[in-house]
Amino acid sequence: MAEKIFIGGGESPLWLDLSVANRHGLIAGATGTGKTVSLRVLAEGFSAAGVPVFMADVKGDLGGLAKPGETSPRIAERAAKLKLDWQGAGLPVVFWDLFGRQGHPVRATVSDIGPILLARMLGLTDVQEGVLNVAFRYADDEGLLLLDLKDLRALISYVGENANQLNSRYGAVASSSVGAIQRALLALENQGADSFFGEPALDFADLMMVAPDGRGAVNVLAADELMKSPALYATFLLWMLSELFESLPEVGDVAKPKLVFFFDEAHLLFNDAPTALVTQVEQVVRLIRSKGVGVYFVTQSPLDIPETVLGQLGHRIQHALRAFTPRDQKAVRAAAETFRPNPRLDTAQAIQELGKGEALVSLLDGDGIPGMVQRALIAPPATSLSVLADDQRRQVMEESPVKGEYEAAIDRDSAYERLTARASPVQDSAPTPQHRGAWGRVEGAPPPSPRRRPATDTIAEAAVKSVARGLASSLGSALGRQIVRGVLGAILKR
Repeated sequence: MAEKIFIGGGESPLWLDLSVANRHGLIAGATGTGKTVSLRVLAEGFSAAGVPVFMADVKGDLGGLAKPGETSPRIAERAAKLKLDWQGAGLPVVFWDLFGRQGHPVRATVSDIGPILLARMLGLTDVQEGVLNVAFRYADDEGLLLLDLKDLRALISYVGENANQLNSRYGAVASSSVGAIQRALLALENQGADSFFGEPALDFADLMMVAPDGRGAVNVLAADELMKSPALYATFLLWMLSELFESLPEVGDVAKPKLVFFFDEAHLLFNDAPTALVTQVEQVVRLIRSKGVGVYFVTQSPLDIPETVLGQLGHRIQHALRAFTPRDQKAVRAAAETFRPNPRLDTAQAIQELGKGEALVSLLDGDGIPGMVQRALIAPPATSLSVLADDQRRQVMEESPVKGEYEAAIDRDSAYERLTARASPVQDSAPTPQHRGAWGRVEGAPPPSPRRRPATDTIAEAAVKSVARGLASSLGSALGRQIVRGVLGAILKR
């Protein structure tokens, strides 16, 4: 397997050293300047090196990763300039979809998400978020499982109807806040989120598979529909990042990453995010590299990323930016200042002059030292740039190593049945796993999760599995306070 990924050619050939690929990265540039091509080149390189990849397909055009690209005059010209022997090749792709239409369904339980980011997803005020926390605390105390949206709706209704009895125990519960939460839940359900909350929950070991030929699986999340609900999109990816952080062991410096996570439309992660949440993102980005996970943000401008997070991104691929407005000019200056200067290049001027397929590139060397910025021609991807046809997508899913493991939802005895006194028989059978053939998992991946069979954790037990465990040393005695479950670890009530 390769030890480096060829990115493109500038003053000299540009290679990404896999031993520092978990130091994170940024792909930025205006719309139509080639960010997706750079993402493809990285994904192809990681897969060829046996590194699994996860990415969201926000425009619906990454399905072509599953089939070989076709030569064209532009590709032939670029390959000739870079002295490449170009050949088309498809990747071992696994399709996922929160709505279960364009890929295998992806689910998480309500307790997995927790009240902090659930409140952000619902657009709740501080007072309404307080009521949601009361509801989660009551579920903790009563041992009620919160698995899907009907569980949460039943719980919120119960809290509202019994506010007088709960006020002395948990604090005032305003009926107006209960109504607002219920309306927000209804709107979220209308957006299709009810298919995301439930069981069987995603087994993160299934994102870290290796194909029979040794290439890393490329997990593509269909997000073109999901992008219509940006809060749900950002919350889902945050949850994934934190769960990966929690579930993977410490590995320190590794020869290559265990998994690479691409976060497209990264500005959605930070839009209107509270300071405490941004701090937690920064902590996880800083610490998750020791778990062997690389995180690459893809966005239009470096200004979309908070400075505390931007400072953690060692690899930079900057496509063209246009400076038509004062904010655009600020973005150009900010982008130029993030690179190690090259005395032979006016970085700020070059950013505005880059053509399609060109980028300013700075990569860490094997010792973690940033290289001088170079104006580079990005290598042509070997995969197809066209949209994958529906019948081709179905064929890929038919051959998927996880076919049949997530398609059937499980609805068992939980808060809804307990609170409505209409307990139904517990559905306790797990889906029958399909034979994986010669597919395996990357070394260091978590073992197959027992969540393949429905979990029996209470809300409090699920909280113990949150990212807070990974941050225990930095939180110190604060762990003695109430731990609030959330996608990026514990945000503590002060």
